[in-house]
Amino acid sequence: MEARSDSTQAARSDNKLPSPATAPKPRVQVWFVTVCSTILIWTCLVQLFAAGELWHTRIFTGQVSRFSAPVEPVPLPPPLPPPRNYTSNGVLLVSCNGGLNQMRSAICDMVTVARLLNLTLVVPELDKTSFWADPSGFEDIFDVRHFIDSLRDEVRIFRRLPKRYSSKYGYQMFEMPPVSWSDENYYLKQVLPLFSKHKVVHFNRTDTRLANNGLSLPLQRLRCRVNFQGLKFTPQLEALGSKLVRILQQRGPFVALHLRYEMDMLAFSGCTHGCSEEEAEELKKMRYTYPWWREKEINSEERRSQGLCPLTPEEVALVLKALGFDQNTQIYIAAGEIYGSEHRLSVLREAFPRIVKKEMLLESGELQQFQNHSSQMAALDFMVSVASNTFIPTYDGNMAKVVEGHRRYLGFKKTILLGRKRLVELLDLHNNKTLTWDQFAVAVKEAHERRTGAPTHRRVIPDKPKEEDYFYANPQECLCEGTNCHDLYGHRNSSLTR
Repeated sequence: MEARSDSTQAARSDNKLPSPATAPKPRVQVWFVTVCSTILIWTCLVQLFAAGELWHTRIFTGQVSRFSAPVEPVPLPPPLPPPRNYTSNGVLLVSCNGGLNQMRSAICDMVTVARLLNLTLVVPELDKTSFWADPSGFEDIFDVRHFIDSLRDEVRIFRRLPKRYSSKYGYQMFEMPPVSWSDENYYLKQVLPLFSKHKVVHFNRTDTRLANNGLSLPLQRLRCRVNFQGLKFTPQLEALGSKLVRILQQRGPFVALHLRYEMDMLAFSGCTHGCSEEEAEELKKMRYTYPWWREKEINSEERRSQGLCPLTPEEVALVLKALGFDQNTQIYIAAGEIYGSEHRLSVLREAFPRIVKKEMLLESGELQQFQNHSSQMAALDFMVSVASNTFIPTYDGNMAKVVEGHRRYLGFKKTILLGRKRLVELLDLHNNKTLTWDQFAVAVKEAHERRTGAPTHRRVIPDKPKEEDYFYANPQECLCEGTNCHDLYGHRNSSLTR
């Protein structure tokens, strides 16, 4: 019985467990299939990759592909210029003052001064305390990396002041405002010696601190290089500005109207023509509020008759019609908030229904990040104004002048420079019925035949730099070379008045 029981147990055990000879067989088969499959997959991938390389050119240049658009090659950035090797005489720290375009010109001037004196420049500080109270820094508006790299063959530029020169470390910095409209001799003889004593000098004002004329040709051309090549807006601003231009161009040709009828300009200039008594009083109070606006008591009508006031929106409507613009003209208002808001634009909008502003062309979310940053909003208007078919400023402020210069640089694009003194005379004669509409229109056109931004020599007035032509409005040294200059300008001289 025990033997039978043992034999039965062995039989059951045999049914449950395979023999040692046959146990590994299924595992070997699985392993073999896995290896073969892996080799086959990798072989297919290698073949596909090789085929893709053979067909790469035809597929990605769009010659035969029906399923995707051609892919444009990404252009390589231009190589950086080699850095200039020089012994620095000191560090120049600058604080710009004013609005965007006044600061832009100042930055160009300060790079030029740094080059003249063999200094190291710190990336300029922008004005955050003026009327606009814009907190934007240099890097919020301009591409700081491009600024430093593109000019490194001329000037060494630091992003920030080295810590050892900081007031936190007890360093006493020497501050000064350079004399306005100064030439090379002033900087070489009076400013350069200061760096031997102080090592770091802080220019706390930078507006118009370099002369329009009398500088050497290399320095004048460096001013242009900074302005036209070294100062690029940030990628975010460039992208939105390009979108604005694209939207406008899709709708047809357009005029960029720099309607400088804004509260700060009216208060500063004392121009209240067309304003109510309450508005005039509000503007006067504002002028007294800001101590850096030195002139307080201003005769508005006297200034207007001298051509020193921006044209009102109502006056602009008449002038544009007299110049031949019809109601189908697309007009982009390159300005901030117009004083008096929409009701002051009603006459202009009635005459030209296709008036648009950036707020009308873009989604509110696209502009949100730039709100309360007047310089960044001004940068958008700047890009649109430079790209427009016709640019018309109603006042010759900093933006008007700098845009004019850019348009000259881009091939003397049409810029109508309104002669405000003559226009005020004509407008008053038309409004009091002395001139008929036809007489008025003919007179306006005749007054602007030579005011379209064509090539002309910059007007020089010795000892009166504020009255002569601004360098950045007509940088003639950068617009032609050699004998071409005579062919371009001939004997024409600037004789434009306000």
